[in-house]
Amino acid sequence: MRGRRGDRMTINIQEHMAINVCPGPIRPIRQISDYFPRRGPGPEAAGSRGCGDAPAHLTPLALAPPAALLGATTPDDGTEVDSYDSDDTTALGTLEFDLLYDQASCTLHCRILRAKGLKPMDFNGLADPYVKLHLLPGACKANKLKTKTQRNTLNPVWNEELTYSGITDDDITHKVLRISVCDEDKLSHNEFIGEIRVPLRRLKPSQKKHFNICLERQVPLPSPSSMSAALRGISCYLKELEQAEQGPGLLEERGRILLSLSYSSRRHGLLVGIVRCAHLAAMDVNGYSDPYVKTYLRPDVDKKSKHKTCVKKKTLNPEFNEEFFYEMELSTLATKTLEVTVWDYDIGKSNDFIGGVSLGPGARGEAQKHWSDCLHQPDTALERWHTLTSELPPAAGAFPLA
Repeated sequence: MRGRRGDRMTINIQEHMAINVCPGPIRPIRQISDYFPRRGPGPEAAGSRGCGDAPAHLTPLALAPPAALLGATTPDDGTEVDSYDSDDTTALGTLEFDLLYDQASCTLHCRILRAKGLKPMDFNGLADPYVKLHLLPGACKANKLKTKTQRNTLNPVWNEELTYSGITDDDITHKVLRISVCDEDKLSHNEFIGEIRVPLRRLKPSQKKHFNICLERQVPLPSPSSMSAALRGISCYLKELEQAEQGPGLLEERGRILLSLSYSSRRHGLLVGIVRCAHLAAMDVNGYSDPYVKTYLRPDVDKKSKHKTCVKKKTLNPEFNEEFFYEMELSTLATKTLEVTVWDYDIGKSNDFIGGVSLGPGARGEAQKHWSDCLHQPDTALERWHTLTSELPPAAGAFPLA
């Protein structure tokens, strides 16, 4: 294009950039794992292509089958083999672990051994797997245990032991252990690989049980129909939890507390020991709580029965090891009820109620048995684990700032 001297030349953007602005439709970029499809165990998949029959040119835009873009291998007969979206659970991998319930110490020992053939999650065809444990139903964030992360492997070996404290025979009967395998991603959210759910009733006391199970897809977790203030800090909801809230006498679990009771015939009074708590519900935005414990002996006409422990900062498994003494005759103590509540300390506002338990003649289950054994076995320290529930005792609500 020529113009007169002094005239400004006009050049369109196509000529200026010297490119074709319409190269055609943009196709999805394939992952490197798609160039090496996983083959099924059958003879058809093994003989469909030899190791030396790879395509001559492996460019992302030249690979044709649309089904392959979804990570599936499609043979000539149209059947899907080892697809990540198939119903074959072995495509997710297997997990090997041991479980041991120690009835004497009220602990559940979970030894995570190894995994094999995990599903590739990263662009390099590998994964950075770790294992998470949850006891269901319950406060999932509080009772979560986690292994270390193994880098760049589909066959990780952990050999780590994770321990739950405060496990009772009732937990073994009703609870389920959820074991999840996830892929750690530093640049985005961690990805779920697969899970296993083991009913604890399959375990026998003091007998180690070995498992080697295929991972399954995640079971959807429904949201609660309604969320109240008492549900803050709970991040995982299950159908079992919804049913428990609707059922008579069943309340939401908020953690465990280890109490020691002993009636001293020499001092003529009850010695209450606050030993520790485990797997408390998280009440603060940082995923922790600042718990302390309060005790009352009801009915409390003179309002002098309140005792309070010190505050433990930023923990869901505090250890207190504090003792309180109530001077009282044994016959009078038999008519009383010991109320134990756990609170989250907050500065400048009302403290949050975490959970509580009542021990006395009107209690049920382990709480009633612990109280009865204390009265019938004086001068003997009896330690028992108790479940904290979301039920707030009526009298405790009058002391939110204490």
